[in-house]
Amino acid sequence: MDIIFKIAAIGLVTAIVNQLLKKADKDEIATLVTLAGLVIVLLMIVDMIGQLFTALRTLFALY
Repeated sequence: MDIIFKIAAIGLVTAIVNQLLKKADKDEIATLVTLAGLVIVLLMIVDMIGQLFTALRTLFALY
């Protein structure tokens, strides 16, 4: 449940910063901020999937 709140917080902060930058006519930087938020969330998810595979490997004694 904690990870869902982290992802939601990153999305909310990214959306707010994106809107502020667009109003300041900084569309390129707003796009980069959005991409950075997406990359952060994807890295979190990839790390969780890695932990899942490690747990499954340990559970089934696969080395």
